[in-house]
Amino acid sequence: MAGIIRHWWSRTASVTLLVTSSSLWASPVESQTALPRYEVRRATSRITVDGVMDEAAWESASSPAMLRALWEEQTGPRQATAARILWDDDYLYVGYEVEDTDITAQFTERDDWVYRDDAVEIFVNPLPSQTGLYYGLEMSARGVLMDYVMYDSRYIVRRFDMDGIQIATHLRGTLNARGDSDSGWSLEVAIPLANFAALGDPPSAGTVWTANLNRWDGTAPDRTMSIWSDPLVERPHPHFPERFGDLVFVD
Repeated sequence: MAGIIRHWWSRTASVTLLVTSSSLWASPVESQTALPRYEVRRATSRITVDGVMDEAAWESASSPAMLRALWEEQTGPRQATAARILWDDDYLYVGYEVEDTDITAQFTERDDWVYRDDAVEIFVNPLPSQTGLYYGLEMSARGVLMDYVMYDSRYIVRRFDMDGIQIATHLRGTLNARGDSDSGWSLEVAIPLANFAALGDPPSAGTVWTANLNRWDGTAPDRTMSIWSDPLVERPHPHFPERFGDLVFVD
């Protein structure tokens, strides 16, 4: 079965089941690469979520987490993606800056399959002692959100909706105009920390969560996924919580 992707989606109400062959996704790499760490600094000033990271707080964030396109067989574009993360008593803030010469996003409704558009993602596990549950947020260049709880890396509970999320994008180009040349887009999201309460207390200085940051770029069939923490698998696939990087909260 080498080289053949075996998967199928079965939808039942709000739950989606993804079945994969463990032998297919297993990496031939025997030595595990180190997991990345990102210091999530406390925001030094108020952030207005407008898609433009021009507040002083963003200037004080740690150096960007850079996403990498790891799979050579992908035929889509290879364009830079950088992400910064901050926090305060109420929110986790994530800001993305992406290069994009052709900005496309068709889906318009919450919980649409926005990863099929030009989109960025963050997967968050507030309780790293377990890897069975984590939260997924997928956000398109339109600012459309698909949010869910992922169970056992297989079951997507799409009916779960986070409360109070703020998302905004800023386009440096024209959406869905295939004949022109764009330069990129940025996205800001503020996620109320209360949404993570089911898996633990709000973070404080010294708390460590795990997460991964991803991007989907291009139009089918020429698509590229780039990622922050290498899942060490042979095919583009991001749902490997045991390979999430560390988010270290600091003052």
